[in-house]
Amino acid sequence: MNLSRRQMLHASSLGFGAVALSYLRAQDSLRLLPRARAVIMLMQNGGPSQMDLFDPKPELRRREGQVHQERVEMFQRGSERNQLLASPFRFHRRGQCGMELSEVIPHLGSVADDITLVRSMVSEHNNHTEALVLFNTGKIFPGRPALGSWVSYALGTENRNLPAYIVLRDPDGYNTSGTLLWQNAWLPAQHRGTEFSTRGAAVLNLQPAVPRAPAVQRDQLDLLARLNEEHRRRYPLEDELEARIRNYELAARMQLNAGAVLDVARESPATRRLYGLDNPETAGYGLRCLLARRLVESGVRFVQVFPPVQPQFQPWDAHSNTLTENRAICAKVDYPSAGLIKDLKSRGLLDDTIVIWSGEFGRLPVSQNGAGRDHNRNAFSLILAGGGFKRGHVHGATDDVGYRAEEGRVTVPDLHATLLHQLGLDHERLVHRHHGSDESLTDARVTRARVVRELLA
Repeated sequence: MNLSRRQMLHASSLGFGAVALSYLRAQDSLRLLPRARAVIMLMQNGGPSQMDLFDPKPELRRREGQVHQERVEMFQRGSERNQLLASPFRFHRRGQCGMELSEVIPHLGSVADDITLVRSMVSEHNNHTEALVLFNTGKIFPGRPALGSWVSYALGTENRNLPAYIVLRDPDGYNTSGTLLWQNAWLPAQHRGTEFSTRGAAVLNLQPAVPRAPAVQRDQLDLLARLNEEHRRRYPLEDELEARIRNYELAARMQLNAGAVLDVARESPATRRLYGLDNPETAGYGLRCLLARRLVESGVRFVQVFPPVQPQFQPWDAHSNTLTENRAICAKVDYPSAGLIKDLKSRGLLDDTIVIWSGEFGRLPVSQNGAGRDHNRNAFSLILAGGGFKRGHVHGATDDVGYRAEEGRVTVPDLHATLLHQLGLDHERLVHRHHGSDESLTDARVTRARVVRELLA
């Protein structure tokens, strides 16, 4: 049977992603065995402090108040005295692995045996926007596809009724940089992150403002499909129209199916408690984490979860007081983050789902205005769980005070290369032709990105 391009794409639940992947996998270099099928990125906007959460530094306690012998890079004023500041939190060994973690994240500590802790991440910029754009797209300047868009482009969705890439943010507002962090850029439009809301209608503009009878709505959609098909026949090379048609078709399917996937009332009381839905302080973030699990369970490839916008829209940005500001945001996200990992594990989903818990950079070991910490691109820590990463493992190390990554440095392009590898994709061969050049997520010829095999089980 001869199928037109349009019919072939319509029949495939993977769409353009399947076309791209089938082409790429024809090349020997992409014939990788995937360890993961989905990613949940818990984006901790603001720059979590490595020496207050993940990277204990006894030297800071011994030398508190002394002038640091190396002049640090400052982003904002207030750190000119260059005086070392000890963490106000104690660290304890957690799990059978003995991983040292801060007392302010006890629940993440309870899953120490299930995570890889990377203490040697580095960024390229000390400003939030540039560092966030780098972490999500591979470069510090906007206008490039997000990691989730690349995953969508390469793998498509396992559920034709849902997008491959979904974003869950605080319904009260956007964190720093907003939609810049989930753009498709020059990839086809259906690979942009789709925002789902945890308040009111889950999918924005999905339901008609004026309700219509199902038969009438079906007739209208059929008419629209015929008009689109006619336009496509007249302009067969117009890829934007193809993407628009697919987006309309997906929206129609979501009207019928998204509600059931997002209905957390179906969850048991024990599961709801596991995510902190019974506690007003953790309920908002916990709901987003629970929805992330339900979405990957339903075949979504990439889910991006953003932190609360209260007490501020970049809640880890502890410039004023590292004690009170870290304690406030940890109280909101620590319990649900650990609950997500526990829930995925109990359901057998952690084996093939990658969880990333990370900010865009770290903090300085010196005080800012006495009690806070300024931005630090030279070192930060992140957590990886599931998807073939080692469990109960610590990778890399910083200097004696946590200012600079010294052992096992991992760049953001290295991280991206490793994540794609676990999804069965070669970061150097996953490309898209744009303005005459083969563009990739990692741009390995420039960044020297590598798969960090030391992180892999």
